[in-house]
Amino acid sequence: MASADLRDELDCSICLNIFTDPVTLRCGHNFCWVCIDRIMDTQDESGGYSCPECRDKLQERPVLQKNITLCKIVRNFLHSEPRKEANKIGCSHCLDSPVFAVKSCLHCEVSLCDYHLRVHSTSAEHIFSEPSSNLENRKCSVHKKILEYYCTEDDTCICISCSLVGEHRGHRVENLYEASEKKKEKLRSVLQKLTTKIQQIELQKFELSQKMCHLEELCNMNDPVTVLQEPDTGDLYDREEDKNDEDRRRHDNTQDVNMAIIRGTLHEELLPFLVTKSRENRAENWTIYPQESASILLDVNTASNDIEISNDLRTAYRTFTDQNRPDRPGRFDYYQALSTISFSSGRHYWDVDISGSWVWMVGMCYPSIERSGNKSIIGGNNKSWGLHGYRGNSKHAVRHNSKVIQLPHQISSARVRIRLNYEDGLLSFYELCDPMRHIYTFTTTFTEPLHAILCVCNGSVKILG
Repeated sequence: MASADLRDELDCSICLNIFTDPVTLRCGHNFCWVCIDRIMDTQDESGGYSCPECRDKLQERPVLQKNITLCKIVRNFLHSEPRKEANKIGCSHCLDSPVFAVKSCLHCEVSLCDYHLRVHSTSAEHIFSEPSSNLENRKCSVHKKILEYYCTEDDTCICISCSLVGEHRGHRVENLYEASEKKKEKLRSVLQKLTTKIQQIELQKFELSQKMCHLEELCNMNDPVTVLQEPDTGDLYDREEDKNDEDRRRHDNTQDVNMAIIRGTLHEELLPFLVTKSRENRAENWTIYPQESASILLDVNTASNDIEISNDLRTAYRTFTDQNRPDRPGRFDYYQALSTISFSSGRHYWDVDISGSWVWMVGMCYPSIERSGNKSIIGGNNKSWGLHGYRGNSKHAVRHNSKVIQLPHQISSARVRIRLNYEDGLLSFYELCDPMRHIYTFTTTFTEPLHAILCVCNGSVKILG
């Protein structure tokens, strides 16, 4: 007989649970001892007795006899269930087979399996706990009574006698389980603080990784102006390590002098051009052209499972709870999401509030951008253009095709505007301050529709209406 079929045959028709101490009436029907005994108690007043299942009449109250064979079948069935293997504490009453306990009775100092737990006394003095191989630890070493209270003055578990007549008399005590819950609350608070610290460490690792990638890009860059305009990176290493190395220090000094000469020469030759170009960028007048404020909504089908999207589809939150969205080809592996709409012509702009995030990236990209790996990050490929920001850090930058251009000033505003001129191949970034300040403009030829894209490494980024 299959296990499921056997289980159905072992249910008492009164309590609908598996038999406990089954007995058999003369008609052949079986019931739990306690169940049929209670039925007979109710039938005493009527002066007649009958089987609850077949209504077979009995002249007098039957003497209940345990069905020994059925008891063995129930016991063997309960012991064979896989879930009984979950605990490693043996049942105190099952001495003839390795049966594991599901509860321990502190009053009787025994561990019980499912079967023996059913027939064990359930009076108030019988206190049950999770299975334990050393029940003596749950009793007072002085009075040999169950530990039921916690002395807050001495930070120790005590029994009722300790509280009334023992050394803890007059002390403030709490129920053992209530005190345990209070301590758990404190532990949860500590856990939350540690989790926050871990998240901050992860953020520091991310920022350091970004700096290392930036330095590698500078080392491989052919544009001398960009390299020389890079602010000092001395915060990434300890100059004290070189103070005892005179040769290296002399070499560094020589290099500094050479760099100063090169920087001065380049600035003399290129500064007029750079100033003119900067002025041209700042003078770019969008107001004389028709432009549309784009209604940007985030596409949940592209959002990675480590960011949460608000109900209005305008805010992305970095989360450490997996969102468990279904796998699909367009979903990013981490941190990012695209807009639902794209632009293949015209002039458009959209604004974002970046005040809620320490590390953020915003920009635009082609829909064919990679969705996993380093090449999927905004600006880490030739299919996206982005602005990167670090709140409280002057190192803001723009990035395209893994080429990083460090910005000369810090973005102080909490809001940024992204403007697109598709036909002219212009993608510009502005600070929404008074007056609005131009940050940078990419110039290219767009070959695909462009989606808005954002990356939230921590906190939140909000698209403004």
